[in-house]
Amino acid sequence: MKKRLLYLAVFYLWLILIFSVARCIFVLCNQGEATVFLTQYLQTIYHGWGLDISITGYLAIIPLLLLITSIFIPTLKFRKWLLPYLGFISFLISLILVADASLYPFWQFKLDASIFTYLDSPSEAMASVSMGYILLRILLIIIIGIAIGYPLYRLTPQQFAPVVKKWKSVAFVPIAGMMFVGIRGGIDESTANVGKAYYCDNQFMNHAAVNPCFSLLYSLGKNEDFEQMYRFMSEEERTLIMQGIYDTDTQISDTLLNTTRPNILLIEWEGFGHFLTTDNGQKPTGVVVPNFENLKNEGVYFSNYYCNSYRTDRGTICLYSGYLGCPNLSVMKLPNISRTLPSIAQKLKAEGYENTFLYGGDINFTNMKSYLLGTGYQHLQWMDDFSNAERKNPWGVNDDVTFEWLLNHVMQQPASKPWHTAFLTLSSHEPWEVPYQRLPEKQENAFAFTDHCLGEFIAKLKQSPQWDNLLVIITPDHSCRPEGKDLSYNEYFHCPMLWIGGAVKQPKVVEKLMNQSDLAATLLAQMKLPINGFTFSRNVLSGNYKNPTIFCCYNDGFMVVDSTGCITYDNTANQIVKEKETANSKDVQLLLEKKGKAILQTLYNDLAERKISFNFAR
Repeated sequence: MKKRLLYLAVFYLWLILIFSVARCIFVLCNQGEATVFLTQYLQTIYHGWGLDISITGYLAIIPLLLLITSIFIPTLKFRKWLLPYLGFISFLISLILVADASLYPFWQFKLDASIFTYLDSPSEAMASVSMGYILLRILLIIIIGIAIGYPLYRLTPQQFAPVVKKWKSVAFVPIAGMMFVGIRGGIDESTANVGKAYYCDNQFMNHAAVNPCFSLLYSLGKNEDFEQMYRFMSEEERTLIMQGIYDTDTQISDTLLNTTRPNILLIEWEGFGHFLTTDNGQKPTGVVVPNFENLKNEGVYFSNYYCNSYRTDRGTICLYSGYLGCPNLSVMKLPNISRTLPSIAQKLKAEGYENTFLYGGDINFTNMKSYLLGTGYQHLQWMDDFSNAERKNPWGVNDDVTFEWLLNHVMQQPASKPWHTAFLTLSSHEPWEVPYQRLPEKQENAFAFTDHCLGEFIAKLKQSPQWDNLLVIITPDHSCRPEGKDLSYNEYFHCPMLWIGGAVKQPKVVEKLMNQSDLAATLLAQMKLPINGFTFSRNVLSGNYKNPTIFCCYNDGFMVVDSTGCITYDNTANQIVKEKETANSKDVQLLLEKKGKAILQTLYNDLAERKISFNFAR
């Protein structure tokens, strides 16, 4: 038994060693003129171990099953049965490692399922390299494959000694359990994903930490053929319908700020829907968010603001990158797509802003870390940066603790350099467990708690010099549904947004119909910054914003609202969902349905273009 367990341990350690060495070689081959220090190599190895363990767990399943089989079949020729598998995985790992290191200078991201897009036209994919380049890579694959596989072959016994007491095979039960935990990436809410290896604002070093075998496997199930999805109409008809919907510029007809370079604090309030406010027409059991209600009178309140999607990972992309929500996928989970998106933080970073992101939960969840680091945030503060004693919420650290950290962070910002901080709250999330009690309903009480923390934070901030040049934007990631009550999709997607701070010129209400994705272009236009690249974000204060249309997605469905009415459409059932806000006229319903389908088709056209826009030329 001991020899069997020892062999499994050796198998694990050997592959992890191979991946660690390969990581260093990857850096040496692709660092260019940059100087990489020994400590940086060690950091990539350390931060990449999680993904190494995960992919090694997958590769160890076959050896584990054969080891267990050998207990019950003592005559099993272990090496003979395992040899084909060892040869296969050795050359497969070698192929992936060489391909990853070789393609990175062209693609500038880790190997993933995108490579299969080019297998049906290899001549075009290899057009920019010589035959010598290709032959050298083939030779390297063979040499490295042998270097990986031969030691494993030598370490693999011909067969194991018989085990008299078969019950000892139960020793493999906890082993299998540990393998599963390793494959999953731990016991936390977030499973293993590419973003778990990201650890700094240097994208090259982040990429070096990512295990390419894991990256490829992780992306296989996400290699959708976007060009074939949601094909509702001809391109000519789609183009005609789309005219004017997402066409705006930076022309400002209404200036909300008294400065073009404010410090910007974006508070992304978890699940904060319009139904929780007092102006929703469906009063909750009490005033849930009194501090927010009072602040509405001090700033710019956007009363017809609609979130684009229904989950944090999706809403965050809409908010920060001005992108639309998708009905059947999360763009944040697709690094090869999300890396191509523009972002507010990127634009601000180019203007000299120092960008920080704060979240009291697990920032690895849904690949969030890779998205944030890839789109301009230089500093991340999250659950692991707080003590265990501060993690009193099932999701991580409650909002009272993170608001306190945020206040200290803001107070320490120098006046000499502009800064931007985004803060994703956490406490107003199921199971609604908070250290606060004001309202009897748990859900409403959780939002009341975040509102209480917000009120105390803003009150202290007003007393500081930072307030004078500060723009605070309060907006949700998405909405939520009230427990025990029903909301139409129109009521669900309707959310509040408020701009306050010393940088705000004067209080007012903006009644223009707008999406969450429009924040990026609207904010940047107020700062007199270009909004190019934000395909689906509109400056709603532009004189050219003449066709207000909102588009919101839920699971394989969408809602469209414009000046003519509202419809909700179910893609699975291929029909309009009847709700109280549904436009009465059949003609209007048909026009809105076509508009929604045109927007969705345009969105997937854009996803397809982003997926294949790789540069193969050096």
